[in-house]
Amino acid sequence: MRIIFPQNDDIYQQDNARCHTARSVCARFEEHQDEFTVLPWPVNSPDLNPIENLWDHLDRVVRAMDPQPRNLAQLATALESAWLNIPVNTIRNLIDSLPARLAAIRSAKGGYSGF
Repeated sequence: MRIIFPQNDDIYQQDNARCHTARSVCARFEEHQDEFTVLPWPVNSPDLNPIENLWDHLDRVVRAMDPQPRNLAQLATALESAWLNIPVNTIRNLIDSLPARLAAIRSAKGGYSGF
């Protein structure tokens, strides 16, 4: 972090997945709180992070492949191919949907929005 953000003015975003909120992780954040800001994030709401939708897209693309990847190397190749071929409009739609996602989260008072 010091190399990328030498002015200590960076913001770290994470979801609240269990592995990100482990005591050791929280202790590390606390220990280095003067070096970066951890962005607060709603506890039950992955809806704000469009990457979740991209993971779902990749999953659907790879599961639709025929033949299916049969080993780890083939799976890695399939995922890379699927990632490199994500249609630009898929990404644009996710970006454009952010205001509606935010509104849904507000309506759900930070909880699951069903979006």
